[in-house]
Amino acid sequence: MKVLIVGNGGREHALAWKLYQSDNVDKIYAAPGNDGMLEIAERVEIKANDIESLAKFAKEKEIGMTVVGPEEPLVAGIVDYFVERGIPIFGPKKQAALLEGSKAFAKDILNKYDIPTGEYEVFTDPDNALNYLENAEYPLVIKANGLAGGKGVIVASNYQDSQDAVARIMEDKAFGDAGDRIVVEDFIEGEEVSIFALTDGQTILPVTSTREHKAIFEGEEGPNTGGMGSYSPSPYVDAEMMDKICREILRPTLHALNSEGIDYRGVMHVGIILTESGPKVIDYNARFGDPETQVIMPLLAEDLIELMQKTNDVKLKYKKEIEIYDSDAVCVVLASAGYPLTYKTGYEIKGLENLKYHDDLIVFHSGTKFENGKYYTDSGRVIGMTVVGEGILSVIDTVYNYINDVEFKDMHYRTDIGFTISDVPDISVD
Repeated sequence: MKVLIVGNGGREHALAWKLYQSDNVDKIYAAPGNDGMLEIAERVEIKANDIESLAKFAKEKEIGMTVVGPEEPLVAGIVDYFVERGIPIFGPKKQAALLEGSKAFAKDILNKYDIPTGEYEVFTDPDNALNYLENAEYPLVIKANGLAGGKGVIVASNYQDSQDAVARIMEDKAFGDAGDRIVVEDFIEGEEVSIFALTDGQTILPVTSTREHKAIFEGEEGPNTGGMGSYSPSPYVDAEMMDKICREILRPTLHALNSEGIDYRGVMHVGIILTESGPKVIDYNARFGDPETQVIMPLLAEDLIELMQKTNDVKLKYKKEIEIYDSDAVCVVLASAGYPLTYKTGYEIKGLENLKYHDDLIVFHSGTKFENGKYYTDSGRVIGMTVVGEGILSVIDTVYNYINDVEFKDMHYRTDIGFTISDVPDISVD
């Protein structure tokens, strides 16, 4: 089978890496991909949002499965476009992807079907928002309604923070049309986790749990990024907690969508806060995360393309569970200083050749360029260093030891990925 991967980041490299291991996959194309994927995939110079050209390419090359990495094409309706033309593709259709594409839509679904989440208000007028925020209790979370590359969430500690957030999102249009509406919701105290699941519209099966670190600086300080690191599984989500999340969140979400006439097939990525009163939803994503995919794929003990086919063919009911290796994985992202705002690229990356000798390490390229036998930085997030092993704390130590062997000008990374794991509290699952 020929596979086309849509996207160009570390997530897409990780998907290609996993698909390359399948006996069912003969050829992988990546559109547009990045130079770090060249050993396993052929790059195609088509942008991820050029749906018409992607469909034409898939038709001409007789692609057996197109796998969409980023959220923008999903929300724009790439799956609908492909399905209408009989081209196999993995992911939710446009209406289903609205679960990620509109935070207000997602909160309305949660509220209507009594799925645990925080209280919220939606505003389209900045003055009305400020009137509400002036008398609100803090902290609060202010979110751009639409897609903002994971950067449109601001925690406000006081009214001044709220004013700044409203101005940035709604007036300065920092996130474009995504800021036409904002969602203001309660700040929920607890441990944050992400649950990844596959659903064929009738059955939903959890894959595993992860924890992502989005802020640019240690201690979750500074602006949000696309993600500076992640680990899996979360020690806060044991079998009992996962079962509770399935009962109270995953299956009710699928039921809610079905009740609304929405056929959701693909990845469902749910952001959750584990509170003293139980798990609560903070957001949904309609695709694999980045950098969460870089820790999920090495732990997945099954053939990824077969799982995708079963999802498309509504055959997940025949599976009891999705098998995961009994190991831990940690990914630390090496970025260009200045990301996610302004940064420079074009710097040589030194030391990558030494990393090939570590069997427990996988280097996923997010933004690199290969010229004259050398790799150079080519984006904000440059590479993700993923280590797989036994014992999460040991794996964390190992990945940071390996990072010492890599160097490029303006290299920035967080030194505390996973460091909050020390004494895991007993979170009730009653």
